[in-house]
Order: sequence, then C-alpha cells, then structure tokens
Amino acid sequence: QVRLVESGGNSVQAGGSLRLSCAASGFTFRVYSMAWFRQAPGKEREGLATIDSSGSPTYADSVKGRFTISRDNAKNTLSLQMNSLKTEDTAMYYCAADFFDRGLLSGSTYGYWGQGTQVTVSS
Repeated sequence: QVRLVESGGNSVQAGGSLRLSCAASGFTFRVYSMAWFRQAPGKEREGLATIDSSGSPTYADSVKGRFTISRDNAKNTLSLQMNSLKTEDTAMYYCAADFFDRGLLSGSTYGYWGQGTQVTVSS
C-alpha cells in the first residue's frame, strides 16, 4: 500500500534543466525525511539530496548549487529541481522515505523506495 512514484525523467541536452516529482501515498508523509538518490549502470547508488520533516535540506557535493530539493506536505509530493545538467548526471533517479527522520544521505537508512525515473543528459 505504501507507494512512491517518480516522474519527470527525460532526455535533455547538457546545460539544460529538469524537474523530478515523487508522489507519496500509504504513509504519513509529513513526518518522514525524504531523499533523492541515483544509480548509473556499473556504479554504486549515490545520495543526492535530503529534506527532513522540518524542511531542512542537505546536498551531496556533486549537486550542491545545481539541484534543489523541496516538499509539499499538503500534496504529499517531493520534488528535485535540476539545473545545469551534465552528462555525468545520467542515471536512474529514485525517491526514498525514512520514518526516523534522520535526513541522511545514506541509502541504508531509508525504508521505502520508488521504482525510479530515467534521466539522460546528452552532450
């Protein structure tokens, strides 16, 4: 019954922008930390950004200044605004939820995961 459904992935030219969304249902969204991760073929899963229940964000160095995480508790949605995209941003992007509201970039702390949305950045 818990569902996290990502959308907004697409193909885009380097330097362009995309906005990803994650629709959450089946749990009390407002009390969870939420996060965005990505995984490219042959690479480990990488934490990108988190936002805790109070709205406080954290970012990985690789995306700091380019990506912005936000949440809308009234709509049970999580967003990731991605600007100045690079070819190395190409990956499957996942949203995740943490009941313990830790706001960490470690994937092992998250209990719920979506199925992902593909982002492809071309040169």
